[in-house]
Amino acid sequence: MNNARFSRIGFILAAAGSAVGLGNIWKFPYITGENGGGAFVLIYLMTIVFIGLSLFLAEVVIGRLSREDSVTAFETLAPKNGKLWKYSGWMVVNGVIILSFYLVVIGWIFKYIYISATTLPQNVENSSAAFGGMVTTDITNQLILFTIAFIITALIVSKGIKKGIEKANIILMPMLIVILIALLYYSTTLDGFSKAIEFLFVPDFSKVHSSSILAAVGHAFFTLSLGMGTIMTYSASLPKKTNLVRASAIVALLDTIIALIAGVVIFAIIFNFGAEPAQGPGLVFISLPAILHDMGFIGNIIGVAFFVALAFAGITSAVSILEPTVMAVINRFNTSRMKALIVLGLITYILGAMALLSNIEGIKEYVTFFGTGTFDILDFLSASILLPLGGMLVAIFVGFIIKKEVIYMLLKPYMNDTVFKIWYFSIRFITPLGVMIVMINKVFF
Repeated sequence: MNNARFSRIGFILAAAGSAVGLGNIWKFPYITGENGGGAFVLIYLMTIVFIGLSLFLAEVVIGRLSREDSVTAFETLAPKNGKLWKYSGWMVVNGVIILSFYLVVIGWIFKYIYISATTLPQNVENSSAAFGGMVTTDITNQLILFTIAFIITALIVSKGIKKGIEKANIILMPMLIVILIALLYYSTTLDGFSKAIEFLFVPDFSKVHSSSILAAVGHAFFTLSLGMGTIMTYSASLPKKTNLVRASAIVALLDTIIALIAGVVIFAIIFNFGAEPAQGPGLVFISLPAILHDMGFIGNIIGVAFFVALAFAGITSAVSILEPTVMAVINRFNTSRMKALIVLGLITYILGAMALLSNIEGIKEYVTFFGTGTFDILDFLSASILLPLGGMLVAIFVGFIIKKEVIYMLLKPYMNDTVFKIWYFSIRFITPLGVMIVMINKVFF
């Protein structure tokens, strides 16, 4: 049993490691750049508080009350129709879908650690050609790096909660934070630092549109690893005396701070060289390497540090994405961790290989369905349908199915009655509505 429980700091670092992923360091800066900066950041922060943190705590409640995997948790906590509600717990399969293409992206990051250490592209045109060439033609290197990312993730999960996941996060999360703080310190020496601070923290609401609000709501929801059973599964392994509200708030705060630090670092470099902030998904893989080239040897150092930090963030998230599904399979099918990992690993690897090949010229037509490549199908299915659906089910289950008195007694030691009423109202009405709007927008517009 010693290997089945987190320590308090272990839970915080593991949950933060789950939340702090490519969404913080890769996605947050570029969607902030696309949506005008400060006003978008303000909306994002408000959404973290009123939707993200509410749903995070709801998953913690389910995990802590049940002390079970996500499937069993829904089944045992439902006063009636438990056999039906257990299917909500299979939201953990979202993790296998996400992990399959997530590992492909981690493979790209490994490649960019090497590029940063050796030869950075001379300009944006060369950088764009290099990135496009890697994704669309370089099968061998991509498969090798994808496989390495897969093996690292599987090895950590194979060790279990205490010896694997907690130990990895206790090493990787502090290293990630140290690297980002060092990069932040360096960014303060750049001429673009003050402009980066102004861009991120001085709201200009003339740049905000309805799409910006939806993007903020969507990213706040997804960045905390919600809707796939991760936080629920981790919370089942919490020590009894853990302050659930404080632990949830610390994870949300760490997640948000790291996203903001990454934004400051990237935009300080971008503005230092007079580049535009709105550059889309290619901001990190195309624009940043070309700018780092102009900085000479220091650019190589910064590039390596940045992509190593991104790799750490990716691996800690990958581990947390896989663990809930492994735990559910172990408990529901009464099997060993290794057998569960082999079966799920095989499915993940096949899907990931298909996702990788769906970008390769001359091969992609064999892994394209209904005119869309496997990579894009998996991305859309998870982000636009399965994760929002999982989040909605959690909110409904906690807000309307579990008895209010049971939740109140669990949280009473950690929050006063007024805060509880606000949170409970949010989880019943604000959170489901916000998630539903995002889901409808992503699917139909």
